[in-house]
Amino acid sequence: MYHKKQKNKLWISLSIVGVVILLVISFTFVRKITFVENILKTISTTANEVLFSPLKLFNSEKDVDQSKSYLIQKNVNESLEKEIAELKKQLELNRTLTSYKAINATILSRNKAYWFNNMMIDKGTKDGIKEGMAVITKDGLLGKISKSYHNSSEIKLITSDDTNYKVSVSIKMNDGENIAILNGYDVEKGLLKLVGVNKTAHVEVGNRVLTSGLGGVFPGGIYIGTVEKIESDKYNLSNDVYVKTTQDFNNIHYVTVLKTVD
Repeated sequence: MYHKKQKNKLWISLSIVGVVILLVISFTFVRKITFVENILKTISTTANEVLFSPLKLFNSEKDVDQSKSYLIQKNVNESLEKEIAELKKQLELNRTLTSYKAINATILSRNKAYWFNNMMIDKGTKDGIKEGMAVITKDGLLGKISKSYHNSSEIKLITSDDTNYKVSVSIKMNDGENIAILNGYDVEKGLLKLVGVNKTAHVEVGNRVLTSGLGGVFPGGIYIGTVEKIESDKYNLSNDVYVKTTQDFNNIHYVTVLKTVD
């Protein structure tokens, strides 16, 4: 009897280890969306649209182009129109915000377990949406498209805990700009984290933070937030800068996807 119990415990332990390994593998390797997944997602999205369509009819914000908001336009005007030639030359940018077409979308669903990681919208490949496209709201940058199905897409938020998800940003200082990497979010404090900030840079609390345009994913000049706190990293080699946004990540209903115009 004793050996039987030991054997059962061994099998249970091996099963748990196997499940953990499979989970790690599934989250580590990026795989393409299968035909069956696309069909199932299309059916579930259509059902959601039918269910919530009466609510959309009476909502005045459902077709609002977030790229035309005051905050977005203000920063585009200040950051892009005055510096567009210089940015293209210095940062070798191929595209600016004017090179994109706005596709407005509504939030379909959001997993509570991954609240600050991703969300689903009601637009997909049939609307011209592809993986990697930038997503904004009236308050600035929200994230990018990580998966796209026939009539829905998944957004990976800039608050995601994915350490491989990085956004190139520009800190606008009084004496110039400093390029840094957005990679991290403090849920309790509600602050985004910028890493690799040069310690000699004159970054101050209140400095604006915008997308730099480097990397080709996000157009330059999209508003992110303002510097709230500056700390030395654990190796004392560079600074970690914490950014406060006006984005309410708990209350997002409508977004705009920026589609590149060829």
